Amino acid sequence: MTDTLIAAPAAASTKTYADRTGAVHALPDAAGDAQVRADDRAHVFHSWSAQALIDPLPVATGEGSTFWDYQGNAYLDFSSQLVNLNLGHQHPDLVAAIQQQAGRLATIQPSMASDVRGELARLIAGVAPGDLDKVFFTNGGADANEYAVRMARQVTGRRKVLSMYRSYHGSTATAISLTGDPRRWTNEPSDGSVAHFFGPYEYRSAWGATTPEEESQRALAHLEQVIVLEGAPTIAAIIIETVVGTNGVLVPPPGYLQGVRELCDKYGIVYIADEVMVGFGRIGEWFAVNRFGVTPDLITFAKGVNSGYVPLGGVVISQKIASHFDTKAFPGGLTYSGHPLACAAGVATFEVFERDGILDRVNDLGERVVAPRLAELKAKHASVGDVRGLGLFWAIELVKDRETREPLVPFNASGADAAPMGAFAAACKQNGVSPFVHFNRTHVAPPLVITEDELVRGLDVIDEALDVADGYVTA
Repeated sequence: MTDTLIAAPAAASTKTYADRTGAVHALPDAAGDAQVRADDRAHVFHSWSAQALIDPLPVATGEGSTFWDYQGNAYLDFSSQLVNLNLGHQHPDLVAAIQQQAGRLATIQPSMASDVRGELARLIAGVAPGDLDKVFFTNGGADANEYAVRMARQVTGRRKVLSMYRSYHGSTATAISLTGDPRRWTNEPSDGSVAHFFGPYEYRSAWGATTPEEESQRALAHLEQVIVLEGAPTIAAIIIETVVGTNGVLVPPPGYLQGVRELCDKYGIVYIADEVMVGFGRIGEWFAVNRFGVTPDLITFAKGVNSGYVPLGGVVISQKIASHFDTKAFPGGLTYSGHPLACAAGVATFEVFERDGILDRVNDLGERVVAPRLAELKAKHASVGDVRGLGLFWAIELVKDRETREPLVPFNASGADAAPMGAFAAACKQNGVSPFVHFNRTHVAPPLVITEDELVRGLDVIDEALDVADGYVTA
């Protein structure tokens, strides 16, 4: 694939869009918009929403880094949907792989061997660190984390799991208990064998650290205190997003993940790296742990493994964990584990990454385009308190006051309290960018196949929208 993924869409009044070859196609009849809205409002129950207070945008089609509504309005997808669409909308190689697999063998139960399932497992093991050589496939990220925890509990004979307050691990029973953000609150109690700790967050250090090294040391000292006070002999696992995702794009400071590995070894605890969001190229590595030189016992993945074209997730398993089940049955399974259509798209993902140099282009665009531009935005806009990230995964943290670092909106704001971030997001959408907004941050997480021109244009829109955020600054 080249950098010329799509041409600019024709004027909205024509109700057409241009594909990556420049050919112009008609969108579905705009009258269909009304039917989509009617069916959605009458019959679809949406995630994390008060159903009567939402108005989902009907999307007609997508191509590369752009999607269109039924009115012909184009939006640059600066969130990769839910940070899963790593190879963009309607990638022809992934679509063809699914079509070809469907024509040969659409599905097969997981107790039988499948060529594409085995091939994808081999490819994943080949890019995982150390001796993580086995793969258990799931339907997505939440159940990947569920099963990783189950493996850790089975192997250690312990029950408790530690996770960060600033984290998201999924919405199934144990996964939502592991989650540190407010989505956990109304789901409690569920799995009571979970305890939370503070991870490193240099911009808002819980320990008054003034350097990344201090933040790492103090965060590790805190974690060891939690381990001791919770009872090391009771703890099966520590689960950490290698780079914290929705809750801040928090890149671990130097030595932190190595320190976690050492603590896990010291106390006989399984280290689970949640890479559901940052695996498969998001920060320019197959797995983010590879950038930090650390080998966990288990890695969970989903999203970017096949860009979500067919639901797929999984757990990459070290030899120590896998061998426990050599003669002892693993107590778990899923009807659709390693579904052939999903795995075919996963195999095609590896082929595209290698052929098109996706990892190199992610690192290049992140270092050469995104990092310097966000530094400029921080210098230019009073509302920007901090920028941070790697590859094509960045956060812009917005504040009312740079000196006090008061967030632009309160923690977990809603209604009128959330208005400043709502105004910022509306300004982005008005100018053709679909943003990722969470609490007082906007994240930059476009498809990894975004062209440089598109990336610059999207950052220009964010620049303009930050003028709106600046209007809420109080100092």
